[in-house]
Amino acid sequence: MRRSRGLTAALVLSLAGAGTGIGLVLMPQASAITAPVAFTADELPTWQPDGIVWAMAQAEGTVFAGGTFSAVRPPEGVAGAEQEAVNFVALDAATGKPTSCKLAFTIGDGSATVRTLVVSKDKKTLYAGGYFGAVNGTPVSSVAAIDIASCTPKAAFHPGFPATVRGLAVTDDTLYAAGDFTNVEGQTRERFAAVDATSGALKPFKANADEPGRAVEVTPDGKSVLLGGDFFTVNNANSHALAVVDAESGAVKKTYTNIPSNSVVKDISTDDTGFYTGNEGSGGGVFDGRIGLRLSDFTEKWRDRCLGATQFVLPYEGVLYSSSHAHNCSTELEFPDGKRHFLLAQPTDHEGAAPAPVDGFVRGPGKLGWHPTANDGLGEGIGPRVMAVAEKNDVKYMWVGGEFTLINGKAQQALTRFASTGDVGAPTTPVASASSVKPGEVQVRWRTSYDADDSKLTYRIYRNGSATPAATVTASSLEWERPQASWNDTTAKAGQTYSYRVTATDAAGNTSALSATTKVTVPTSVQGYPNQVRTDGAELYWRYDDVVSPYVADSSVSGNRSGIQVNAPALKQSPGAVPGSNAMGFNGTSQKVHSDRRQTVGNTFTIETWFKTNTTRGGKLIGFGNNTTRNSGSHDRHIYMTNAGRLVFGVYNGSVRTVSTGLFETYNDNKWHHVVGTQGPGGITLYVDGQNKGTLNATSNGTYAGYWHAGGDNLSGWPTRPTSNYFAGQLDETAVYPTALTQAQVKNHFDLAKAPTDTVSTVKTTEDTYINQGAPSTAYGTSTSLAVRGSGSLYETYLRFNLPAAPAGQVLKSASLQFKTTTQTGAGTVDTVSVVPVTGTWTGAGTTFKTKPALGTTPLGTVAGVPDGSALHNVPLDTAAVTAVLGSSYSLGLTSNGSDPLWLWASESTAAEGTPQLVLTFGAQ
Repeated sequence: MRRSRGLTAALVLSLAGAGTGIGLVLMPQASAITAPVAFTADELPTWQPDGIVWAMAQAEGTVFAGGTFSAVRPPEGVAGAEQEAVNFVALDAATGKPTSCKLAFTIGDGSATVRTLVVSKDKKTLYAGGYFGAVNGTPVSSVAAIDIASCTPKAAFHPGFPATVRGLAVTDDTLYAAGDFTNVEGQTRERFAAVDATSGALKPFKANADEPGRAVEVTPDGKSVLLGGDFFTVNNANSHALAVVDAESGAVKKTYTNIPSNSVVKDISTDDTGFYTGNEGSGGGVFDGRIGLRLSDFTEKWRDRCLGATQFVLPYEGVLYSSSHAHNCSTELEFPDGKRHFLLAQPTDHEGAAPAPVDGFVRGPGKLGWHPTANDGLGEGIGPRVMAVAEKNDVKYMWVGGEFTLINGKAQQALTRFASTGDVGAPTTPVASASSVKPGEVQVRWRTSYDADDSKLTYRIYRNGSATPAATVTASSLEWERPQASWNDTTAKAGQTYSYRVTATDAAGNTSALSATTKVTVPTSVQGYPNQVRTDGAELYWRYDDVVSPYVADSSVSGNRSGIQVNAPALKQSPGAVPGSNAMGFNGTSQKVHSDRRQTVGNTFTIETWFKTNTTRGGKLIGFGNNTTRNSGSHDRHIYMTNAGRLVFGVYNGSVRTVSTGLFETYNDNKWHHVVGTQGPGGITLYVDGQNKGTLNATSNGTYAGYWHAGGDNLSGWPTRPTSNYFAGQLDETAVYPTALTQAQVKNHFDLAKAPTDTVSTVKTTEDTYINQGAPSTAYGTSTSLAVRGSGSLYETYLRFNLPAAPAGQVLKSASLQFKTTTQTGAGTVDTVSVVPVTGTWTGAGTTFKTKPALGTTPLGTVAGVPDGSALHNVPLDTAAVTAVLGSSYSLGLTSNGSDPLWLWASESTAAEGTPQLVLTFGAQ
């Protein structure tokens, strides 16, 4: 037995101002996976049977697998011939290859199978149970003892078990068995029995059960035996599926009556942290998960009620590994009903105080970041069925057997393994975005990445193409919980444009690719509507300015409640409800967005969104429910539209309570409308376009954990239910608050959306070139790069722009020139570069050093030195000077007085983001 090592503290966000460059992340192999998980999720090459593995054991670096199969073959893509293996194979733990030990488990009539394997404490004897009549021709009766050193059955050991044996446990002198039998050696032993571990002689132990036994385990002190199975009584005592009996006599010591009658115990494992059961069942109210129990008094310490037929549990170094096809962990506040998760890991005990009981049970410890994938596979389609940990050459291996035919998406049947070292899987590439609603601050955010064996990842944010990160953020994530992480760039200057990219790195140093570049221009004044939403405390704020699927950014201050698009709603719908913003379009049949984090919502909240539609089929605009991609079973806190275009807001507090707009107040007129629903001590209130449309004294709502939805979810049982659960139209500026907004706040939001806001125009060059004194007759109009140098061989760069006029009622508030240095060594300069007007005429094709145009003498802007590295740079320009030439074709020159050249990308470069451009910000005077 191994002691449980201490669990890590709760993972939190942290950030540092600077970090190492890309590709220079070096971390010790000892921290290659997130503790306390002990194994990577990277599958290793392993020989595979042609059937099902039901049983596994290990000794001294050899793994024994039993089941129902006839041969084993090399892993996919590995050369080698198939070998005969009759229901048994011994494999090298470190290589995954069969050893020289060959055993055939056969029976004269019917199909033989090996259902359980266990190794003696001295590692010299392997015991096998199942349904078979001979091992390598030596007669046995469903239980056999194998000498491990010689790989031969012990002929003298042949207790008579006339039916299938499904579980074995061994002490120094006793072998305990569980199964379908009702007698052993002709004596009554119903479903459980004990024989001498050496001779096979039947022992006095009696623990008679009325239904099959499936699991048996001995407590570490050897004084008690744990029984699991289908039974309802043991020695006539009522105890369903689980019982504890005396190791000598079989007398009942502890009974259990709180496992549902339609559930059974499939496996029991123990170490010095407690004992653990794996359970499966069928029908309503089924219990399919795991129970953790104390060894001191055999009482329950926690119960994990995930649904998905748990087949095996294995406590190892403080972590309980389990095989199942878990598909619904809603009771554990984890993933809702949906995708199957076949291999899970969780601490054997809660870190700190256990949570308060729910429905009489303490929830199980939360799942850890270990997510190898499998599939249902053969037979009953259960997936993985059994697990074992073996060690060889100081490396530990988690072996898994079962019915699966895929592991991590690759063909692999019935057997696979994972090592304690050699983590090679990189995190997924982050999807980043950025926004700015006021001068001096940019919010850079991304959906946290997924790594199959690391739940704590390090993110590096690179600004303007720099090779050195501007910030480092650490955040935690699981496969089913990938909250948004964010970082605020407080050094961003008003009127300038910035680009950002993000990478994710695991503890072994495996680093994702850089995210796609995201750009943002910092406004010169506060953007009224989004800033007020943030100021009023929105904890979720979806602005729908996203440009890729399926991630929806959260623009709230906390920035950790991103959304996931379902069935690809239409992006970049313009114009949005707020000037300068985009909206998202929904088809009214299948598209929606759900939040990425499960949460509970109290009796005080606000939901808010803008919408535009002409639908006559209604649909949900925003609401709360307990599922994500599937229809929610529990759902309320809805705002939805009826077929006639009326709006309804309501909660469920034992009955449905709603308020709605008037009979003739309809809003499916294809115009933008603002709708808000609040609940607080004063009840629920519906607001439309800043006006109170009704209040109802309903101060409570449904109590369950769930997700926010926009664009669709279940509306079953709600009044004036529309034809469609899904909304056909556009949504914008969806927000959720943990407070009830006042009428004044709601009206202020509505008014701010109509207020003028700054607009940003990005103007790329229509022509660019440079001149070179060293080649006085050469024109560089088609060059992919441009150059600037003042002394030595003179270089000057010329850029032409078609400038827009100021929008009606607005003035130019700021202007800047943006360019990107090339990737060549020394592209930066230590000298000051000036931006000046071009007063003479020029063309890209015809301008050379000999024909260069005249330049103005007063700089519009300067940049004092540009560092090496292909990065974006902004040069603020004289606003008044640029204002005077708006609406015209205008040329700028780049000059320098020094000898250190600056090299930058031209418009002809394939590095499109490096094309020289002007960034113009217009706003109210």
